[in-house]
Amino acid sequence: MMRTYHCFWLLFWAGQPHQSFLTPLPKRTSGFPEKEKILVLSGNSRRDVHRSKRSWMWNQFFLLEEYTGTDYQYVGKLHSDQDKGDGSLKYILSGDGAGDLFIINENTGDIQATKRLDREEKPVYILRAQAINRRTGRPVEPESEFIIKIHDINDNEPMFTKDVYNASIPEMSDVGTFVVQVTATDADDPTYGNSAKVVYSILQGQPYFSVESETGIIKTALLNMDRENREQYQVVIQAKDMGGQMGGLSGTTTVNITLTDVNDNPPRFPQSTYQFRAPESTPPESPVGRIKANDADVDENAEIEYSITEGDGYDMFGITTDKDTQEGIITVKKALDFENKNLYILKVEATNTHVDPRFLYLGPFKDSATVRIQVEDVDEPPVFSRPAYIMEVKEDVPINSVIGTVTAQDPDAAKNPVKYSVDRHTDMDRVFNINSGNGSIFTSKPLDRETLLWHNITVIAAEINNPKQSSRVPVFIKVLDVNDNAPEFAMFYETFVCENAKAEQLIQTLSAVDKDDSYSGHQFSFSLAPEAASSSNFTLQDNRDNTAGIFTRKTRYNRHEMSTYFLPVVISDNDYPIQSSTETVTIRVCACDHRGKMLSCNAEALIHPTGLSTGALIAILLCIIILLVTVVLFAALRRQRKKEPLIISKEDIRDNIVSYNDEGGGEEDTQAFDIGTLRNPEAIDDNKLRRDIVPETLFMPRRTATARDNTDVRDFINQRLKENDTDPTAPPYDSLATYAYEGNGSVAESLSSLESVTTDGDQDYDYLSDWGPRFKKLADMYGTMDSDKDS
Repeated sequence: MMRTYHCFWLLFWAGQPHQSFLTPLPKRTSGFPEKEKILVLSGNSRRDVHRSKRSWMWNQFFLLEEYTGTDYQYVGKLHSDQDKGDGSLKYILSGDGAGDLFIINENTGDIQATKRLDREEKPVYILRAQAINRRTGRPVEPESEFIIKIHDINDNEPMFTKDVYNASIPEMSDVGTFVVQVTATDADDPTYGNSAKVVYSILQGQPYFSVESETGIIKTALLNMDRENREQYQVVIQAKDMGGQMGGLSGTTTVNITLTDVNDNPPRFPQSTYQFRAPESTPPESPVGRIKANDADVDENAEIEYSITEGDGYDMFGITTDKDTQEGIITVKKALDFENKNLYILKVEATNTHVDPRFLYLGPFKDSATVRIQVEDVDEPPVFSRPAYIMEVKEDVPINSVIGTVTAQDPDAAKNPVKYSVDRHTDMDRVFNINSGNGSIFTSKPLDRETLLWHNITVIAAEINNPKQSSRVPVFIKVLDVNDNAPEFAMFYETFVCENAKAEQLIQTLSAVDKDDSYSGHQFSFSLAPEAASSSNFTLQDNRDNTAGIFTRKTRYNRHEMSTYFLPVVISDNDYPIQSSTETVTIRVCACDHRGKMLSCNAEALIHPTGLSTGALIAILLCIIILLVTVVLFAALRRQRKKEPLIISKEDIRDNIVSYNDEGGGEEDTQAFDIGTLRNPEAIDDNKLRRDIVPETLFMPRRTATARDNTDVRDFINQRLKENDTDPTAPPYDSLATYAYEGNGSVAESLSSLESVTTDGDQDYDYLSDWGPRFKKLADMYGTMDSDKDS
């Protein structure tokens, strides 16, 4: 396409009538063969002329970058067919870098580059050229556009995208395993020569790794690289341009390669036999010792599970794995006994929990070791024959009766003698005691099952030679019941019989209880006491179900003759020995209606009115007392809130300033204060303190400032009023104060007679005649004086 374009301009230029221009070739500074490049400006066309051995035409110039000469670098020449060579035309250059980077000789059209150019900064410059009439300043040719392209040279070395690469691969990887890819870029023009063609090579890291020259892919080059032998590798990769040829520029980068772990090492015990000692007093779940199998791998590949596979202590000991240290912890599962067995032999196995099937060919990933545990004899406390004892005793046994025996022995080979005692914290009342030699327990106080059924005591057995070696055992003593309590009424019975009752009428059903415990169930019998069996007005019928009924024996009862009957009842049980008691039933004679409903049971009820009970009277009295106390407290609080007024004497008369929103009574009211204040009520400060009570807060008195000699009376009084109003130490009232000072320019003017002589001539007293009859004499006096002066 470019050649077609050039040929088109060549044909177009050749078909036009034009004048041939040859410009002398200036001194060139490039390394290429010298040739003249002319851009011809024409009114009909725009064309570039390249005069060399072959006459090519194009609209662009080429310029090498990084020019190192001392002179300006020649670019080309502009020429117009209107140029007669008489200097009438002026060439102008505009566009990218015109006037700064590129300059033009306005007379000859020669273009030169003033600075060193870098293709990587800007590869193409677009400029516009025009020829104008130097005299008129008008263009003689249309503006033409052309391009200056910068030719690339190999001035940039390849640059890696990273200064340092980090990569990792599993150990024991196959040859050719991908590790990482490095990339280098060259800022030179990839379309021009081999300046940007990069080739990779390895400078450091052989024979472990290799790199592909064109792609920069790093691969493993050695088989079975073991992390346990070496974990870190540093590889240096070089990138060289010009296809790796001599003279090319190069850059390097560092690749840090880490071998990651795989489970390629089985656990191994450092020794085949371990020995531990454990006292026979070691409690269950306590550790005896630790063993550890070494694994060269790390992290999860080094995790080990321990187990006991065989041995005579399989049931006596256990082993667990410490996840932090990967140690096997041997613990006691059951209590040890030196006298029974003093040596245990175990076989412990350590196995990897994460096995990689690829490396099973290296052998089984487990190992075993023998553990010998020697049980040591210790001085043990006595051991009771039972973990707990349960004994029974009847509640009626005599004191010092033996109720049972506890037995304890020293388990050691010495078989030291044992003495027994009762822990008095469990038998505070000292109901029981024990024989210190044979462990027999006997009573020391009477027992009562109804008071306490179970006694829980603790017996201590200690070695006589070493009392610190002791043990305890609980003893539960149950007190058995004997029939030692007579039956009694289940409740207190107080019933009534109506005066109009009929014979054989049931008036009350009785029931009984017994504190004793009967294995076959209680069976109570009821009967009247012998002294009441024949003379009683009531009969008793035993229902044979532990209840009995009281019936009337006669018709009609009279409460005025007998108001209350006391009926003795004998209650017996059927246990051995038989126990009986006599209980009393109270029966009152009451007045009833025809339906048998009780109306009154007292003979005095028809005479005495029903009164208030003692509890009701006490409640009423308490309410009255509380009410009186409340009233007294309220009155005291009200009195406390009131403030005592300061003005309590009729002789203590004070004048108070009162502000009204209407007109005052005239000058007769103004003897104690400024008349101007009354005429201007808004001038009074409304924010005043209370004057009829004592101030609640006391402050130190304040000293008022001395008034100036020329202070106006109104200002003076207002200032003093303000100070007294805002001063909390001032008296809580306004007092009459006499000031030996009279101000100037008062609104009411001066009433003093001292200045009347000097001011009468200036006064006009005609207004006195307007004040009414009371001021008639003054009006005549001062009016006459004025008339005399006028005459």
